[in-house]
Amino acid sequence: MAVIIETEFSDLTLYARGKVRDLYSVGESLLLVATDRISAFDHILATGIPGKGKILTQLSLFWFDFLRDIVPNHLITADVREYPVELRRYKDELDGRSMLVKRARMFPVECVVRGYLSGSGWKDYLATGTVCGIPLAAGLQQADKVPEPIFTPATKSQDGEHDVNISYDEMALRVGAQSAERLRSLSLAVYKKASTYAEQRGLILADTKFEFGMHAEGIVLADEVLTPDSSRYWPMEAYQPGHQQPSFDKQYVRDYLESIRWNKQAPAPALPDDVVLHTQQKYLEAFRLLTGKSLVI
Repeated sequence: MAVIIETEFSDLTLYARGKVRDLYSVGESLLLVATDRISAFDHILATGIPGKGKILTQLSLFWFDFLRDIVPNHLITADVREYPVELRRYKDELDGRSMLVKRARMFPVECVVRGYLSGSGWKDYLATGTVCGIPLAAGLQQADKVPEPIFTPATKSQDGEHDVNISYDEMALRVGAQSAERLRSLSLAVYKKASTYAEQRGLILADTKFEFGMHAEGIVLADEVLTPDSSRYWPMEAYQPGHQQPSFDKQYVRDYLESIRWNKQAPAPALPDDVVLHTQQKYLEAFRLLTGKSLVI
């Protein structure tokens, strides 16, 4: 199948390009198009993963519906037949990988929830005995479950690439005390419901990050949610603390890039076919396990 690395809709107004999504202004709404781009170590790689944008979009739609009793979201519709007429001519490119959403004023923080010690949280714990300033008991191992999920906000560095962990107090200064408390409460509630469900499907949701915006109707969950791009999923049957776990995120790509000793500087390298195929299969398997459905891409 064709790999969509970048969209070019000449008669639409490009609003922004993210690491994965291209955003277009459509009147009072936004069109979000999930491409097949994949990034690692803060660089977009030269090779895309076929169908990745469709997998991310369909999984986000599943979770938006599943979580709507906790928090509203920014979705208007993902049915191209219901899009404004000027968008329907691009049905082939948009079908399955796009969403028409409400504009929202995005909070300038990423709302990270960690249920297990992994990634930067594990590195922080090794160095300080805390995760983002939150003290944890001594003697924990890599991938151990923490007593209660912890909220560890992050923001973007000045170059707009790297995530930077910040304290809750710093977050409150940036978004206001009332909004900070609401975002923390929503993030923990969403994580708890999603992680409980994931366990029923044989997956551990180790950590995840959410983005929220403010709409006329209040706070909404936005962008993507609980996908392998924004979350760390582990198979329960293989779980064994004390080392890095097999996962359904981009770890396979990261491991390959480490194996070729890439210096993590531009230009980012291309991926060999076997790494592309394995990564695609990981994303598809995560979708199947979580939704109970197979996705044809």
